[in-house]
Amino acid sequence: MRNKIVTAAALAVAAALSLSACDGGSDKADGSVAEVSAQPKGKAATVLDRPFEKPDLVLTDTTGKPYDLRERTKGKPTLIYFGYTHCPDVCPLTMSNIAVARKQLPKADQDRLQVVFVTTDPERDTAAELAKWLPAAGDPSFVGLTGDFPTIQAGARQLGIGIEPPTKDKNGKVVSMHGTQVVAFSPKTDRGYVLYGEDTTPEDFAEDLPELVEGENP
Repeated sequence: MRNKIVTAAALAVAAALSLSACDGGSDKADGSVAEVSAQPKGKAATVLDRPFEKPDLVLTDTTGKPYDLRERTKGKPTLIYFGYTHCPDVCPLTMSNIAVARKQLPKADQDRLQVVFVTTDPERDTAAELAKWLPAAGDPSFVGLTGDFPTIQAGARQLGIGIEPPTKDKNGKVVSMHGTQVVAFSPKTDRGYVLYGEDTTPEDFAEDLPELVEGENP
């Protein structure tokens, strides 16, 4: 294993992650997972000693149909990210980085990997909006989910990710505050053992995806 395992105490701290506005960046000393893990510089993955259970979420996909997260991703390697389509930087960059790394997998593994984007701004991010945005920001295979905000917020909290209702800044711009972690779920247990922060590069994802697809920790 190439990185330090997070202790149960650190996981409790991670559950109270501070939020980041996509257009404002994040504070590196804000108690983020990268700080909690004390992992060596350059190591992207944070492996948890107590994995997250997959949220029991039923939302709406880009076709307008109900999507049961647990049922539809059962037994499949899955990456879950909470963000919004109007984000000018972190969210599209994260989706792009994952898409670039995914294309380096063998075709069979590309088909196995599930990438799920859950909006934190459901009022604007309708199923149709997600259907337009995801292929451009990431990949047509990525799953986009929307629904009512309280349900989405509760699902994020189950993964230690805080999100707040979108608000307007002093210039009238709508900003969604949310944690920027990608959570990787094992196909063997359907539990989330690995976290990635917003500084994770395409190369980091590409290095780890072959192991994640097989249900191994990087």
